[in-house]
Amino acid sequence: MLPDISIRQLQYLVAVADEPNWAAAAEAVGVSASALSQGLAELERRVGVELFEPLGRRRVLRASAVPVLEHARRVIGLTRDLADWSGRMRGAQTGRVRLGMIDVAAVVHFPDVVRTFGAERPDVALTVSVAPSGALLDQLRAGHVDLVVCVEPPSAVAGVDTEVLVEEPLVVVGPANAPEWGPWVTFPSGSHTRELILTGLRALGTPLEIAAESHQPDVLVQMVRLGLGSTVLPRHGLPDDVTIGPEVATRRLVLARRAASVSDPAVDELAARLVTNGARHRS
Repeated sequence: MLPDISIRQLQYLVAVADEPNWAAAAEAVGVSASALSQGLAELERRVGVELFEPLGRRRVLRASAVPVLEHARRVIGLTRDLADWSGRMRGAQTGRVRLGMIDVAAVVHFPDVVRTFGAERPDVALTVSVAPSGALLDQLRAGHVDLVVCVEPPSAVAGVDTEVLVEEPLVVVGPANAPEWGPWVTFPSGSHTRELILTGLRALGTPLEIAAESHQPDVLVQMVRLGLGSTVLPRHGLPDDVTIGPEVATRRLVLARRAASVSDPAVDELAARLVTNGARHRS
């Protein structure tokens, strides 16, 4: 017999995992700290597994609780999809698409797709948010966006399906007439692209002194111009006043969606357009 777990209890678990402390978690879900504690105690009882352990005066999630947390994130995201869909059906709304993209996808690879979709489907409420890949995937899993175009994550993300859209080479970029490469200005820690870059530079036997960081490719190029170091960026669109060096790695941009989500025709249509356009990029 399946455990009788409520959506509310799963929301409590995700809030405790995401917020800095239990007081903030209780505020995030709109209950008292005691109600939050009681709800999580009941969740532990119904799951039959201890989810928390003491750490000083605090209680923190056990490593063994990760599968329960991942399940909670998936269920909440899918339930939010269902609630949004039913709300649109009741309100006779034609459609809504919330698209998340990394900057290069929005500016370089797919601006025409987004612009054309918006022009041809004025009945669809289309919103676009631009952020780093990790943040976009978190928003996707939480149900705050419907589609994401991002750098392929280094490992599979629970509850998320991906499809390759674009493959692009990453090349060394240095000051004009640079006699040697480095130190490096690159993407911040946790960036999917940074991991690809560092792996490629290690394979070349290059020293990995990091001088500065930024999520913005344009800012990294400006740092190169200022003489702060070299960087590694996608080959397309690089300015003429820098030196382009060897290819370090290839990164893949993917279309990410929540697995097994309620199908929305407008979301499906935009996804199909992105996939078709991506196939033309690769051909």
